[in-house]
Amino acid sequence: MSKQTEFPPLNPLHVFEVASRLLSFTKAAAELNVTQSAVSRQIATLEAAINVKLFKRERDGIYLTEAGEAYRREIGPAFARILWATNEIRANRLSDPLHLRVYSSFAARWLIPRLPAFKKKYPSIELRMNTAVQPVNFSRDSVDIAIQFGSGDWPDILCRKIMDDEIQPVCSPELYASVGGIKTVDDLAKVQLISARLRTRDWKDWLTDRKMAEPEGSYMEFPSSHLAYQAAAAGLGVAMAQLSLIERDVQEGRLMLLFDKPLKREMGYYAMWPKELSLSKNMRVFLNWLYTEANQSAN
Repeated sequence: MSKQTEFPPLNPLHVFEVASRLLSFTKAAAELNVTQSAVSRQIATLEAAINVKLFKRERDGIYLTEAGEAYRREIGPAFARILWATNEIRANRLSDPLHLRVYSSFAARWLIPRLPAFKKKYPSIELRMNTAVQPVNFSRDSVDIAIQFGSGDWPDILCRKIMDDEIQPVCSPELYASVGGIKTVDDLAKVQLISARLRTRDWKDWLTDRKMAEPEGSYMEFPSSHLAYQAAAAGLGVAMAQLSLIERDVQEGRLMLLFDKPLKREMGYYAMWPKELSLSKNMRVFLNWLYTEANQSAN
């Protein structure tokens, strides 16, 4: 093979693309996570390989030669295309499992009952789910998409609200009948109030919105909303419920809504993923399905 048809060394070529784009060996070294001297050596290797001077070293910095500028214009788009193609092939791997991080109550009461329909529609997508209430750390946790409750203001994270936070008291029809109805805040004194440990403000916010004082007596507290709603359905008392999580219980008669309207708050459930992550095809499919399900649920 003649010298004229030999491919230039790829690593020095990559270093040149970065250095010519940034016009700084120091910045190139930082982007490539190497030393400045390593960048200089790679540039010297490339210049020797192609027998062309690519940079001028001046007192105030480095500049591309005319040949270096022409070379940059040609190889820059090539490297951009390689990066784009690499991200695309990574993003569209269909065999990789989709790792989800979800609150346990949301998983048990909303997501899991809907997953059989998802699996029937998308049998090739494998979902792996773990539950936790701690905020997700995408740099540490093996998570593609998380569903968390909050305001939607998380640094370095993209997110989309999937449902609002609407709360309203609920109890079992049997408890309602046994105390002769629960129609006013005074009637709440006749029953045990139930709360979830991580949602201790729900009762206070709802009563404050109605300009009502909290009734006397302590709350029966459970470690999760899921257990609090189960306790209410079993007739143990009145729980303050997130409407999105008890819709099936109401439809099937295990729980009934009390009073005339819910309280809608600013926070809600969000689907979230790292800002720097290119969404895979499986992630896009799941998110679109999630938005559709949530919208149908809200209506």
